[in-house]
Amino acid sequence: MSYQKMAYVYDVLMEDAPYDDWMLFAEQMFKQYGSSVQTVADLGCGTGQLTRRLAKRGYHLLGVDYSSDMLTYAQQAAAEENLSIQWYKQDLRQLEGFHQIDAAISFCDVINYVTDKEDVKQVFQRIHNVLKQGGLFLFDAHSMRHVEENLKGETFAEIYDDLTYVWLCQPGEEEGEVYHELTFFVQDNDRYERFDETHHQRTFSINEYKQWLKEAGFTVRGIYSDFSIEQTEANTGERIFFVCQKNQDS
Repeated sequence: MSYQKMAYVYDVLMEDAPYDDWMLFAEQMFKQYGSSVQTVADLGCGTGQLTRRLAKRGYHLLGVDYSSDMLTYAQQAAAEENLSIQWYKQDLRQLEGFHQIDAAISFCDVINYVTDKEDVKQVFQRIHNVLKQGGLFLFDAHSMRHVEENLKGETFAEIYDDLTYVWLCQPGEEEGEVYHELTFFVQDNDRYERFDETHHQRTFSINEYKQWLKEAGFTVRGIYSDFSIEQTEANTGERIFFVCQKNQDS
């Protein structure tokens, strides 16, 4: 499957994703908690939809993703829009080579793809290391309630003119763990090409994330739900946002 088709499938699946809401939420948090945010690392940037939006707002963007296919598409799209963005292929567990970044964002449940507790701790520490003192780290994660009540055991399907997919959400062994089993049929001239993917996600409790962030040297400045800018500690929404700041003495 060529990267163009892979990226196309991803963007079709995400065509209703609230990229503008993520962008506006990030800017609101930059203004509320940051000081002179200029350089932003988009961690798990995918095809660069949010990366490009923020670049157009005047920030200096670094796009980081583990998928070469996604990065190739993102780089091509940015070039077509005459945007100067630096792209890097890295696993967030080994994030390195950046220093004194003003802010890092990791939206669209990227952190939920880090399914081992020790790996989550390692990712938080790596992100802490690349930020300046007082730098911001913003990320979201599925709420435990959303995974347990709305995803596990569910099946989703969609039929488009040139793409059909079936999406099964299989429960994992742990609370908050789910396997997304996806089957795609993509039109290729007069025939359809099938391919399958399995995505493994796991979310953890708000208190666990808070503890691991503290251990990494962050102060959690705010917890939000579903793009609201009113803080909450409740696990009632589908998507929980964490706004964290690197401690000045760390």
